[in-house]
Amino acid sequence: MRTIPTTTTSPQVASAATTDAPSAQLASEVTAMMRKGHVPGLSLAIVNREGLRLAAGFGSANLQQRTPPTSTTEYLWFSMSKIVTATAAMRLADEGQLDLDAPVGEYVPYLRAPGATQPSTRHLLNHTAGLANPIPIRWAHAVTRHGRDAADLLRRQMSHRRAYRYPVGGSARYSNLGYLAAGEVISAAAGERFESYVGKHVLEPAGMHHTSYTYDDGRPRATGYARVPRVVTPALRAVLPAGVVGRRHGEFVSLNEFYVDGPAYGGLVGDVLDAAQFLRLHLNEGEVDGHRVLEPATCRTMQVLDQPGKTLKHGIGWFQRPTANADWVEHFGSGAGFWNVMRLYPARGIGVVVMSNSTTSYDFESLFALVADEYS
Repeated sequence: MRTIPTTTTSPQVASAATTDAPSAQLASEVTAMMRKGHVPGLSLAIVNREGLRLAAGFGSANLQQRTPPTSTTEYLWFSMSKIVTATAAMRLADEGQLDLDAPVGEYVPYLRAPGATQPSTRHLLNHTAGLANPIPIRWAHAVTRHGRDAADLLRRQMSHRRAYRYPVGGSARYSNLGYLAAGEVISAAAGERFESYVGKHVLEPAGMHHTSYTYDDGRPRATGYARVPRVVTPALRAVLPAGVVGRRHGEFVSLNEFYVDGPAYGGLVGDVLDAAQFLRLHLNEGEVDGHRVLEPATCRTMQVLDQPGKTLKHGIGWFQRPTANADWVEHFGSGAGFWNVMRLYPARGIGVVVMSNSTTSYDFESLFALVADEYS
């Protein structure tokens, strides 16, 4: 069994007068989770409606330099970006700029589906549009190279004969392509680039000043890692986009910094403090620190998971694995080098987010159960 770096048991706690230090039990739980899941490093934040309760880093943000992660370490959000995209769409709807139930072809003509039944933005957001879910492993580019325009990527995917693979309005089927499409609908409805609208109307008013679709110069960054056998490294280099696979560090292969080509489905970059601030926005029914982003009813509607799928129950943005007596909504963010989860407990009034530089998942349920008990 590998040994987690010693910084794991000495978390780097956010320096804020209102922030708790992690209890010995919580720190032990994180350490055990990381050891069992072979997680190099992670950052954790816990909030309630009033503010930040805990922010800490464990392990290594960079194995070569043994740099400990902190609450300000940047990670790729991957699919946790989807709930921000959904929030942007719902804000447009609140403002009367986007009709959630109008055919998406009215906003982006090439999104029209074959047949009479047409998908709406609501279908895109709750994964019932019937779109396929192609593996997006090459929908990325190294920061030293040029990426593909999201609209061009979407056009190419929609040109495939079976882009609409399932009945519109049927069972929920998770689709990155659906959120790539939602980004173009948002751009068309807003009359500006998707990234610009999200920045001005969601991230900035929510107080998420260190999260965007590019790295923030001068801030610490986590290096992504994939735990693969040495003989698999050439195959990994062939599968991932050029320039992404870096050097080996023991059982891990490092990944050079890269961006996701589709910002709406997985392109955000930022830290757990901003992710936690976003959770506060949704805990407070669309308002945070005096800035309103969503109407209260809209925020509550997003937390209704009324679209069952094969493995997940979906709402508008949020989802949940079918679990008895679950009192939360959540979203994961996973891809090459990073695996994240944010969870909202509306009735308890708390939210928790973990961002890690591990490609593979880890069992966080015991940790989250402990968090729910300690911070409710």
